[in-house]
Amino acid sequence: MGTTKTTRKQELDEALVSMIVKDTQPFSIVEDVGFRAFVSKLDPNYVIHTRQALKAMVEAKYESAKEKAKAKVEKVAAVSLTSDMWTSINMDAYLAVTCHFVGDKTRLSSVLLGVQAFPQSHTAENIARVKASLMEEWGITNKVTCMVTDGAPNMVACVRELKLRHHICIAHTLNLMVKKALDQNPVFSGIRAKARKLVGFFRSSTTAKEKLTQVQLHLGMAKLKLMQEVETRWNSTYLMLQRLVELREPVGAALAGLQHDMPMITSDEFSIVGGCLSLLSPFYDATVELSAEENVSASKVVPLMKMLEQNLQEEIAKPAPAVALEMGEQLIRQLREKLYTLQSMSIMSLATLLDPRFKVIAFFSQTKATEAIKRLTSECATIVRAQQSREEIPQASTSHDVTGGSKLWRRLDTSVMEARRSQNVTADATVEVQRYLSEPNIGRQENPLEYWERQKLLYPNLHKLALAFLCTPASSVPCERVFSKAGEVVSKKRNRLKPKTVEKLLFLNKNE
Repeated sequence: MGTTKTTRKQELDEALVSMIVKDTQPFSIVEDVGFRAFVSKLDPNYVIHTRQALKAMVEAKYESAKEKAKAKVEKVAAVSLTSDMWTSINMDAYLAVTCHFVGDKTRLSSVLLGVQAFPQSHTAENIARVKASLMEEWGITNKVTCMVTDGAPNMVACVRELKLRHHICIAHTLNLMVKKALDQNPVFSGIRAKARKLVGFFRSSTTAKEKLTQVQLHLGMAKLKLMQEVETRWNSTYLMLQRLVELREPVGAALAGLQHDMPMITSDEFSIVGGCLSLLSPFYDATVELSAEENVSASKVVPLMKMLEQNLQEEIAKPAPAVALEMGEQLIRQLREKLYTLQSMSIMSLATLLDPRFKVIAFFSQTKATEAIKRLTSECATIVRAQQSREEIPQASTSHDVTGGSKLWRRLDTSVMEARRSQNVTADATVEVQRYLSEPNIGRQENPLEYWERQKLLYPNLHKLALAFLCTPASSVPCERVFSKAGEVVSKKRNRLKPKTVEKLLFLNKNE
């Protein structure tokens, strides 16, 4: 019976810690009268821990979870990293690094390596020092394929300092690109300002909010709320306008029954909004797809950029308000500028080629595809060469040496052998790449990692490259999600948490 009670207590202790971690509850909850009464009703025999004891349990769970996470990372040969920085309401700065890899052969996995308090100046050198320390602690210094960050100069310089491959978060790139097109369109900006004011009115006035709900019910519509934009994120502008168009009729009816001085959006302006939303919808979908954490995403960047450009060409060929057409042309200019840059990036081009769903068909031009194939062949040759590096270089034969001539000819003989060896390596790599590219593409809905698991014996060197490049996220959104959760951990109710405790809670929230 004693063993049963002990087991039950351990289960409840673990459940309590999990609740604290997953729901970002404050440690002080164990001192709340209502919570203690609730637990007592559930199990009168369970003695709730003190706040200090609960912290100790969280720390023990952190150490255990860290060992498990390290064991997972130790098994893989290649990883990619994302990194971001954040400042809490206490003005404590934190640096986070997430690690991404192919975990069980056919699925992507990720681990939060750490969220470290960063009191020092945010220079590239300081950031690089902390990241290098994290990579060394986790044993991945020589495993990193790429690091993904935002475009902040200190982040870019930091990756350069670490001598790692780098690409800037594609979600940020799209955000800046579309935001620029929206901001440079004065007519659209005026409509957007009206919409923002209108949404603010309904969200801040209880009377207006209730009136809108009543009208929706009267019209037999689902009860939906208007959405306010976040000025720095264009996708929130898209969602705000999309919802406003959806609720155009009930909003108009609600305003007719209210006293207000709100600027009205005219029919012509709604037509402009509709035309602009048609242009922006594919960009919104692309942003969502490229921000995914559990699916291969880096290989989608080039084909998605290509399809966005083609979609814009089709849209501006249709009859539409002049404002929308002007926005479409601006987006095309921005996209073409970014597209050619992205196709030239080794990470993006290699990931695209190594995705059996896309290969060369995804590239915007044959020239860019050819450049990517040369790059892939070179990467493949590097692996072949590394595998052969342990073999001894055959020495020049001395069977015909009569007057010490071997010393005279040895240097030339060695050069000839090395040249022959290099030619063989390049030939082997070329054959493997061309054979892979000549195969039919698999379906877009298929898992490229499952393909590589099936074909790893046929294409052993490309299989290694695929595991290295296809684990790279297209965006640094995974790290941003950590800090979204951090805002809950360091809330007004929990603003006295020490940075070390914050680090452990976030680590557990992400990795458990």
